[in-house]
Amino acid sequence: MRSETSLMDHSLIWHKVCRSELSYYCIGSMKTKRLTSQAIKNIYGGISMKATEILMAEHEVIQRVIGSLEAAAIMLENGQYVRPGFFTDAADFIKGFADGCHHVKEEQVLFRTMEQYGVPGQGGPVGVMLFEHEQGRQFTRGIRAAAQKLAAGDVSAREAVVQNTRGYTALLRQHILKENNVLFPMADQVIPVSEHDRVFESFEHIEHEETGEGVHEKYLALAEALEKEARG
Repeated sequence: MRSETSLMDHSLIWHKVCRSELSYYCIGSMKTKRLTSQAIKNIYGGISMKATEILMAEHEVIQRVIGSLEAAAIMLENGQYVRPGFFTDAADFIKGFADGCHHVKEEQVLFRTMEQYGVPGQGGPVGVMLFEHEQGRQFTRGIRAAAQKLAAGDVSAREAVVQNTRGYTALLRQHILKENNVLFPMADQVIPVSEHDRVFESFEHIEHEETGEGVHEKYLALAEALEKEARG
């Protein structure tokens, strides 16, 4: 896909997002093909990390795919050809990585740990995040369904692809800002330092036992491929 307006201002957006060494080495330059919690931790020499730092590193990869989706939606809306499979591939990434791993860590581990230390699990910031996770799932289903219709030759599905993509990317950008700037600092305040290693181990359990070996590598490669395709 090639366009004057295609993502590239995405590169500027991306550099604004990459504020830390962790972002640059683990995500920004794609120097590592792994994005497991242990791989992120290894960048810092295996030292103890806050659970929220792991999740923020994963946000960086999700942001790359969001930027690529935004660029593809603009091109499609402007009448340019975009491979329908681009959107289904992005939906696979969202379902498998953003929702199937990242959000599972938040919902099953971080949010529950916060609740143990006094943060309400219903209502308040955690309740908002859970509601937005479900909204994101609805948009993702919409992206996939519309992209499949477009691939089958139904050009009228183009608008639904664009609208669901726009809805998802707008939602996730705001969602990530809220987590990075409100929810995660709250988690850092209430969760004792001694608990972070246990949370880290729970993250690793999800990666190895529930998500599966090699899945992080697969989705990191997919994020990189989607970004390259969006750039043209």
